Amino acid sequence: MRIFIVLWYSLCVFAGSYYANASATLTESVHASNAVVAKAELIMGAEQLSTYLPLLEGKRVGLVVNQSALLREFYVARDVKFTDDSKMDMAAPYTNSTHLLDKLLAKDINVTAVLSPEHGFRGDKGAGEKVNNHIDAKTGLPIFSLYGKTKKPTPEMLSDIDTLVFDIQDVGVRFYTYLSTLHYVIEAAFENNIDVIVLDRPNPNGRFVDGPILESAFSSFVGMHPIPVLHGMTLGELANMILGEKWANIPADSTSTLTVIPISNYVKQQIYSLPVSPSPNLPNDAAITLYPTLCFFEGTDISVGRGTTFPFQLVGHPTVPIGDDRITVKANQAAPSPKHEDTELYASLLVNTNTHKVIKNKKIEGLSIEMIVNTYKQFNSMKKKDDVFFTRPAFFDKLAGTDRLREMLENGVNAKQIRDSWQQDLEGFKRKRHSYLLYPEKEQK
Repeated sequence: MRIFIVLWYSLCVFAGSYYANASATLTESVHASNAVVAKAELIMGAEQLSTYLPLLEGKRVGLVVNQSALLREFYVARDVKFTDDSKMDMAAPYTNSTHLLDKLLAKDINVTAVLSPEHGFRGDKGAGEKVNNHIDAKTGLPIFSLYGKTKKPTPEMLSDIDTLVFDIQDVGVRFYTYLSTLHYVIEAAFENNIDVIVLDRPNPNGRFVDGPILESAFSSFVGMHPIPVLHGMTLGELANMILGEKWANIPADSTSTLTVIPISNYVKQQIYSLPVSPSPNLPNDAAITLYPTLCFFEGTDISVGRGTTFPFQLVGHPTVPIGDDRITVKANQAAPSPKHEDTELYASLLVNTNTHKVIKNKKIEGLSIEMIVNTYKQFNSMKKKDDVFFTRPAFFDKLAGTDRLREMLENGVNAKQIRDSWQQDLEGFKRKRHSYLLYPEKEQK
């Protein structure tokens, strides 16, 4: 097997040629030097057509995609400045974009099948909701679900494919299942001598590396690899690590190759605002920011807002007054069977209801062990006789990748001691991941 990475210098050359070959109107808008363009604009792996289209010519191509696989049809270059808190303004939302499937078909690429992850090809299915195989009404192509009867592509799904192209937006959290889908796609492809191309996208939580390393006894579809909750890597980097660390079961005689098309001009410390919601219950940047912390409450009796207009933007409970807001939970398309359905919650909203930004005095970034500890203590100090915090302890442990976090909470260990407990393992992970990193952590002066 072979692993290919498109080198940085070639991407810089491509960025210049991409703009040079654009329309006259576009050329006028980006006539500034390439250095300014490179600093100002992120170019997604999927948008670098001249880099990967030659790899698809004459091939039967399968796509592993959902609604996030978009390519912008035009760019407006800006000289974007970093602020003191390393914030970087992302390009304008994708108001004029094309889905990768439509773009490849327009380029006469022989796309033969589409494989979709959790939430489906359109990204409109609720968490954990099974998705069936079907035929796409627009293209007539088969859509094979990787979140139905199987989570790993079968030989039948791959029978008419020479190359698989993976393009899905991740959120940089171990228990977000798109990483597990990537693992199974690589494994199945290499078992069937099919090449894999990963079109990389930024990690909106890429500034953080935190949380316990997953222990093998707690491996599941919400965590398959010995990495922390927040790993600070893109899916392209992790694809290389999956192969390099031999985490996938790859036949020794496989002829498959893995090619990663990196993002041009990406820096890990910049804040990246997603142009498209990656899944129904992560509708905005605030939810994506809060998700690494709030998802732990999915293993408890605490609601995180599924079935409300603020999913992953609040914590609440029907009987324990953990907040001053009152919100009623109702089933909806994103949450067909939400926790505490048809019940009014005592809730603590973590976002401004007008701006949908995280409230400053409740600012939570990365993994807030402090919030988890405080909520656990608050719950137990005010709970009624029959209230239980850990309603799904086994699932909580799978999210944590260990049972030690739950045990430390139950034993009253404070947040600093909990965080200190995994620092040595984190340093080991950082050393191990170093050779797989494709992007700088900070802006190069």
